[in-house]
Amino acid sequence: MKEALFLLCLLFIGCGDNRTTSEAITATATINTTRQKEFNVWAAADPHVTVDAIHGVEPLQLALRQSEGYWDFLPKMELKLGGIPPAFDWDVMLLAGDFTSSQFPPKDGEGKILVRQFEVMEKHNREDIYSIAGNHDGDYYDLGIGHWFNKWMDPMGEHTEFSGVDASKRRFAPEGTWERYKFEAGNVLFLMLSDYNSAPTPVGRGSSAQNLPGGFPAGAVTRETFNWWKQKVLDNQDKIIVTVHHHVLRETTTISFPNGGKGIHANNTGDFEGASYLYYIVENTDPENFEYTKSNTATPGPFETFLADFQEKNGKAAIDLWVGAHSHAHPQDTYNNKGLVEAKWGVTFMQVSALTHYHSGRTPMSWLLGFEDGSTELDIKNYIHRAPYYNHIPAALMKSKGVIPVGKEAPEGGLTKNGWYAPNAKKATLRHAFIGPTN
Repeated sequence: MKEALFLLCLLFIGCGDNRTTSEAITATATINTTRQKEFNVWAAADPHVTVDAIHGVEPLQLALRQSEGYWDFLPKMELKLGGIPPAFDWDVMLLAGDFTSSQFPPKDGEGKILVRQFEVMEKHNREDIYSIAGNHDGDYYDLGIGHWFNKWMDPMGEHTEFSGVDASKRRFAPEGTWERYKFEAGNVLFLMLSDYNSAPTPVGRGSSAQNLPGGFPAGAVTRETFNWWKQKVLDNQDKIIVTVHHHVLRETTTISFPNGGKGIHANNTGDFEGASYLYYIVENTDPENFEYTKSNTATPGPFETFLADFQEKNGKAAIDLWVGAHSHAHPQDTYNNKGLVEAKWGVTFMQVSALTHYHSGRTPMSWLLGFEDGSTELDIKNYIHRAPYYNHIPAALMKSKGVIPVGKEAPEGGLTKNGWYAPNAKKATLRHAFIGPTN
């Protein structure tokens, strides 16, 4: 209002200001469009709330409260062992799938557990969180493709009465569908690709008549989704591009190699050659004429081929960052000399999971991506949410998961302190300088 009155004053009586009207309008526009200097993106995945809830743990709630500084609910002994987990600022959160852990399609009860955990936030809104589906979030295809995820995680805000997501409150409005959508923050384009697990076997969980158990872990998207992604990439080469999918691409990070790599899915039911990466492209979604192709060493998939060809032809990367999850890890995990953050085809690939404490037991962790206005440098930091949690798991359960109890010490591969894990702090170079969103 003050700026409007100032302009009217200039136009009609001059107000004693020597600036031209054009200069005044420019100055007023500058006041109203101040760019955000720092922009923090929190990347996490795999809370697997079902099994954690059985053991009395709410991993998503814990992580959200830690980020906002509410750590005092942790047991005093755990605070002493692990250190006080520090709060941190974030503007948007990327949740890369696997909200449930059932070996059958998720139920509404699991959706209610999720919604309750989001309600603990006091400094952020539910609409600050952007999500995609993982393999565990898929339904039997005849019960509605993506039905559960779309109802309870609801990235487009179409089912507010269940999810609590109000599309009108999004700072950065998404465009698309639950299966694939985009949103922009400043000059960063986020391309969000859900896993397509509501499909006939072996790609997905099959039909309700089959009633098959298993997570069917190999990653999948449709050809339509790939084509959509490719066109967005080609049309937006002037932007920083971040792709988010539940899986990374083949042989990009420590846990993305054929037959599971070092991952938790190496001996899973189903495939499996492609259990730890984006393996399938569904060419025809019709169950009666279902067709798919695979990505392997002999026949690379279209994402891999496109990124390799683009770099060779143009001498630069097609996108900046690929955020994946799926194969739970310890922060130090390496395989074939690859860690959790690696570069290939000029693209930085990240394996960010997992938040869960009990689903295949690894270190509960997430990552923070720091953008700075005017800079081409991306700051990457690794956050440990509950390092000493192994000490609270019954020895018999630890043994059943292949983890050897070691008394008061963290097991091999585990950590003993909460908060920032300095050895995993990294820098990545962006293709363009970051332009912060306007406040």
